Amino acid sequence: MAVTSEQVTRVLKAVPKGLLIGGKWISTEKTVPVEDPSTGEVIAEVADASPAQGIAALDAAVAAQADWAATDPRERGEILRRAFELLIERSEDIALLMTLEMGKPLAEARGEVTYGAEFFRWFSEEAVRISGRYSVAPSGGTRLLTMKQPVGPVYAITPWNFPLAMGTRKIGPALAAGCTVVIKPAAQTPLTTLALAAVLIEAGLPDGVVNVITTSTSGPVSAPIISDPRLRKLTFTGSTGVGQRLIEQSAKQVLKVSMELGGNAPFVVFADADLDKAVDGAMLAKMRNIGEACTAANRFIVHESLAPEFSRRLAERMGAMSIGRGIEDGVQVGPLVDNAAVEKVTELVTDAIGHGAEVLTGGEAIDGPGHFYPPTVLTGVPTHAKMFREEIFGPVAPISTFTTDDEGIAMANDTEYGLVAYAFTQDLTRALTVAERLETGMVGINQGIVSNPAAPFGGVKASGLGREGGFEGIEEYLETKYVGIKL
Repeated sequence: MAVTSEQVTRVLKAVPKGLLIGGKWISTEKTVPVEDPSTGEVIAEVADASPAQGIAALDAAVAAQADWAATDPRERGEILRRAFELLIERSEDIALLMTLEMGKPLAEARGEVTYGAEFFRWFSEEAVRISGRYSVAPSGGTRLLTMKQPVGPVYAITPWNFPLAMGTRKIGPALAAGCTVVIKPAAQTPLTTLALAAVLIEAGLPDGVVNVITTSTSGPVSAPIISDPRLRKLTFTGSTGVGQRLIEQSAKQVLKVSMELGGNAPFVVFADADLDKAVDGAMLAKMRNIGEACTAANRFIVHESLAPEFSRRLAERMGAMSIGRGIEDGVQVGPLVDNAAVEKVTELVTDAIGHGAEVLTGGEAIDGPGHFYPPTVLTGVPTHAKMFREEIFGPVAPISTFTTDDEGIAMANDTEYGLVAYAFTQDLTRALTVAERLETGMVGINQGIVSNPAAPFGGVKASGLGREGGFEGIEEYLETKYVGIKL
């Protein structure tokens, strides 16, 4: 069913537009415009926080920290559970909001609501499972007690590409562990985070436990928060370059940090792969979220015996996808987030073509309005092309070939990044061997999506530090304390 203008107006009007500090919505004189990337039109204005207001948000989190840490784990879990249920109940409105400010098709936005809400359900269950241990010292005269305690106030910086899930993936474990939060969403997509905060308040979250600051000046607002000795944890999802600078800033306070940074995911198709499954997996790994995902397949490394047929099928599938505004019926590919994203993809494609790559489908940006780039498949892309070194963050699939398994694995590992890799083979021994040899924090075997709230998400090398989700996710928000007891 087509979305009506009345629905759009209602959903946008319902979202708070102010800063959330200490349970109060605060407006500012200056505002940040929020653009619909499919039209280029401004659809809302949100508050523009100053550095002083950033510190005020931290003040509120610090003031609420002791009481929240002392709140019964069951109660913390129940609040998260109620928030999960509210998100599911309002999934249509939240999905529409995401599509309006980020551009992804409604079907994908609905999927993100389901995925993002699941972090609240998962961590609502983990809140009551935080445990320590009791043991006898080897010498026998002392008892060793270890306990887990919340690390303290958290500053969470989230990206624009998954505006709900990146928030729930950080807020969920923080609240379950007993930490208060200041969250700063990306300037391009603040509305979903503001709507998420409103849901948490409705679910019964006490004032000051989660605070939201939206701003057009991320660096000046974030720097005083990160340098404040009361902050004890920094969690960030975004580019490696920004993450490196944040780690440097956090070193002075010796902050506990979690960094989910850039990716350059290889998608390796071995000679014995089931071609139907490989193409299906490629569509998921490449086209999820219009390719604007750190887990998106960035390099297709295909055995030379399968490359011609794989390339033909992938180009046929990608070339047939419908492009348009995400709220329209039948649209499969929405716009990129802004014009800078289109320019970056264009630059990478032009560079690859200049190095001899052949265009099978797409290859040129679409005239506006909106920031559209068509699904594109390139073959014969040399490994020295820019797109084999840099994250594309768009609907472009560059294909190269290999001859031996060792060569394919070496090509996959030939990057500073190590977030996720995908491998397609029907041989169990090869699958396990490849999984062990790939230098990534996650591996998808015969599947094009690995993200799951019940699994630890994160990378190695320049792709980050720490894990989000799974049993490991809550550990990022806990400190271990040891107590020695002399008997």
